[in-house]
Amino acid sequence: MDHLRELRNRIVISVLALAVTTIVGLIFFDPIWKFMAEPYCSLKISQQLRPECTFAVRGVFESFFVNLQVAALFGLVAASPVWLYQVWRFVTPALYRNEKKYTVTFLAIAVPLFLVGAAFAYLVMDTGLGFLLSFMPESALPFIEMNEYLSYWVIMLLVFGVSFEVPLLMVFLNIIGVLPRATLAKHRRLIVFLLFVFSAIITPGGDVFTMLALTVPMLILFALAEFVMFLRERRLPATEDYSGLDDDEASPLDTPADVTADNTDMETGPDTR
Repeated sequence: MDHLRELRNRIVISVLALAVTTIVGLIFFDPIWKFMAEPYCSLKISQQLRPECTFAVRGVFESFFVNLQVAALFGLVAASPVWLYQVWRFVTPALYRNEKKYTVTFLAIAVPLFLVGAAFAYLVMDTGLGFLLSFMPESALPFIEMNEYLSYWVIMLLVFGVSFEVPLLMVFLNIIGVLPRATLAKHRRLIVFLLFVFSAIITPGGDVFTMLALTVPMLILFALAEFVMFLRERRLPATEDYSGLDDDEASPLDTPADVTADNTDMETGPDTR
């Protein structure tokens, strides 16, 4: 019951923090939306209907729900220190000391990596939109709906942000012994090919520029992760490095010195003197 009570308290604190930051997002909706609309508004095609950047609204309630979605998105990001801390405080009692050390380190790296990926998506979003809208005939006029643009915006940030976390996950799997660097090096060409395929499938719109904008940073992070795994395995004692073993080969349970000592005790027997 104490565990469930603590979970309830953590959820209540997180929800209250999210509610407060969402209200702040509603109050400052105009500057937040101006920031989010900048990738599209920087294109000349957004000013074909009138001198100002133009979005279309279809339906009576669409603008209201867009306001709520933008405010909730801002609230989720602004309240992230609170709810991440609550998740951390709820999980830590079940972890060992060394696991807590690794978790803090990876959390400290994961959040900046996600933000870097989201910032990178924001920087290339205008080029990706310009490429997609360049296929529109000259006789056509763009009617970009606010709801549709917001969905594209959120998907881009999530795709780039989460994708930038994959190399960190690889390093974590290497630390716990699931993914040796030798396995990674053996399938390096296949992994590079799969990164291109993944980027082509996951990027909204499927344009070449956005695909390359996601693939190139992921390749760099992949190489960096492999280098970190190499340095870590190089520092391991020879008796603890099992990365060279085949999948069906068992790792040794005892060191040669321990095995020799055990055999000696079995041959001589207990000392009866």
